[in-house]
Amino acid sequence: MTEKIRVRFAPSPTGFLHIGGARTALFNYLYARHNSGSFVLRIEDTDRSRSTDEYIEAIIEGMKWLGLDWDAGPFRQTDRFDIYRKYVDRLIQEGRAYYCYCSAEELEERRRLALATGKMPKYDGRCRNLKAPVPGEIPAVRFKMPQEGQTIVDDLIRGMVVFDNSQLDDFIIMRSDGTPTYNFTVVVDDVDMRITHIVRGDDHLNNTPKQIHIYKALGYEIPKFAHLPMILGSDKTRLSKRHGATSVMAYYEMGYLPDALVNYLVRLGWSYGDQEVFSREELIKHFSFEHVGKAAAVFNPEKLLWLNGQYIIHSSSEKLTELVMPFLVKEEIIKEDQFLDKAWLCKAIDTLKERSKTLVELAKSLRYYIAEEIEYNEKAKEKFLNAKSRDLLIELKDSLFSISDLSHQELEKVFKMIVEKHNVKLKDLAQPVRVAITGVTESPGIFEVLEIVGKEKTMRRLEKAIKVIG
Repeated sequence: MTEKIRVRFAPSPTGFLHIGGARTALFNYLYARHNSGSFVLRIEDTDRSRSTDEYIEAIIEGMKWLGLDWDAGPFRQTDRFDIYRKYVDRLIQEGRAYYCYCSAEELEERRRLALATGKMPKYDGRCRNLKAPVPGEIPAVRFKMPQEGQTIVDDLIRGMVVFDNSQLDDFIIMRSDGTPTYNFTVVVDDVDMRITHIVRGDDHLNNTPKQIHIYKALGYEIPKFAHLPMILGSDKTRLSKRHGATSVMAYYEMGYLPDALVNYLVRLGWSYGDQEVFSREELIKHFSFEHVGKAAAVFNPEKLLWLNGQYIIHSSSEKLTELVMPFLVKEEIIKEDQFLDKAWLCKAIDTLKERSKTLVELAKSLRYYIAEEIEYNEKAKEKFLNAKSRDLLIELKDSLFSISDLSHQELEKVFKMIVEKHNVKLKDLAQPVRVAITGVTESPGIFEVLEIVGKEKTMRRLEKAIKVIG
């Protein structure tokens, strides 16, 4: 191995990029960047029945959206089968692996008998010392594991983990159809790609002693291991769809910011003092495995939503202008090729970002600023667009007719004049106007709203409200 730290993220493309996989990728990325090392992306697609190009593209899309840029790859295991076969042949020649002629049916029967008699259901080594091939049978290849002693994993997160070798069996490294298995390919790839640190979920911990002995058999230095605790749902069971979205790109669709999701994922198992919100630069600066906990982390959708709201509040309106555009199209508020003045849109976003927890919410809130026509909330219409408010709305429309610029200052004068004349409170005018202009009862300050909607739309919507009242 080289002295330079090299880590890898190695997903199987049998589904979209999962939240748990994204956190594993993130921890690898941060560790590499913190140590000025390299981050490798490898696609483990040997499961041909479940791996698809669509899922590979989805994983890459998710990585790019999160900003987890890699330095090498993406490599695909299916491009490396000849390499795996050479290593298998070498292990057979050196007596570290052997041909196994046991059928799947025989193995299942022996497993069933072992369980029935209270024994451990491991391979019984029947083909371990065969001197000659079995005619007419195509064999698999098994790796010879030590049968005595212990295998110790010195884990960067969990400390020393001890495995009794008598509990480990000779496992298959190449199936009878010529395809290699996970525990073998992963070692060959990590050796060829000069991986120094293997950072992955603790569901792989039981595979580690097998992989350690393959490293030893091939004569290679064993890398450092760090097994991350899993992510659980609110009921302390493994995170699944019933706990909410588990696919990274589902959070894009729901209007989350990538930096907010990155910030939340890194805090699932890692901490730095009491700090909650981190910039990407701060994460890279402070990240280490010393601050990664051993206990499973609980995924809290409400906290993620709150954090996303914080990121929206603290993002510049110029940045949000770019991010919200696809959602304005998706919500059919604008057409794909429709032009919007960016300076005007920034002003509108300024009034709404503290009220929006997602980009979808922000886009929907922008509807009454952008749309030519608005729809009234029925309850709001009944309560505020009635005979009581009709004269106030007529007077406001007439008063605004002579004003060229609906500035905050001018609007305040007009509203003050009308409420004093009719001896009503400001809210008695503001709420009917709000419903007339936005269709709802909640919005930013009414002067801000009218200023952004502009004179032409304001006059048209006031006219419509007056007609609706009749």
